[in-house]
Amino acid sequence: MNAEKISKIPVALTIAGSDSGGGAGIQADLRTFAFHCVHGTSAVTCVTAQNTLGVARVDAMPPEAVTAQMQAVAEDIGVIAAKTGMLLNQEIIAAVAQQVEALEINNLVVDPVMVSRTGAQLIDDDAIKTLCQQLIPQAVIITPNRYEAQILSGFPINTLDDMRAAAQTIHSHFKAQTVLVKGGGMQGNARGVDIWFDGNCLELLTTQQIETQNTHGTGCTLSAAIAANLAMGKDLLTSVKQAKEYVTTALAYSLSIGKGQGPVGHFFPLLRN
Repeated sequence: MNAEKISKIPVALTIAGSDSGGGAGIQADLRTFAFHCVHGTSAVTCVTAQNTLGVARVDAMPPEAVTAQMQAVAEDIGVIAAKTGMLLNQEIIAAVAQQVEALEINNLVVDPVMVSRTGAQLIDDDAIKTLCQQLIPQAVIITPNRYEAQILSGFPINTLDDMRAAAQTIHSHFKAQTVLVKGGGMQGNARGVDIWFDGNCLELLTTQQIETQNTHGTGCTLSAAIAANLAMGKDLLTSVKQAKEYVTTALAYSLSIGKGQGPVGHFFPLLRN
């Protein structure tokens, strides 16, 4: 393959933590990029020791190391789209936000990894404040889950109407271009329904519900798939809809591995065989 052809390959960057269990984080993101035939690059923010049962240890990368990784990728290979995942602390978030601006990364998908799907807060209040003030305003879309949307909107979310109100409040308060409030952790008719709001259009995005306990990495996978589709030149709404379809199918082929919650099947075409 000659250099001209190589230069035309879509490139996406994941700025996130490493999951030693392979179900989420940069491992999930890179598999998702590969599925979409997008060249995946990465800036590792932290290293976790985890498996299907949980996280045993987290070690943060120095902010300077995260900055260097982003610069190395952007200055040589280039970045058409990027996504952020677990950024862990205030210093790393500030460094990433500064580099997103300096490197002029436009197609930025922010998965605001602040609270797990079970409601456990993952970063401290100072980190959340920096995320809201410095990174979210640069995003083309943010993808909070139910509990993250509760923090960002300032009110509890129990119904579809609550999700709609939260999307509008977050959009207005944080100057986010587009908000996708995810309903994966909701109950009843709101389960699995995502709310899209871009300042003009308020839309319910639905897909088939998949019954499985192996859902580890769904948030990472969705945001990575959105970034991959953006890297391929698709518009934002199409990118989101196709990303949801990808995650739904990956859930249908989720992997029953380990003793706890397994991951989605990122490489489901191979699993079909």
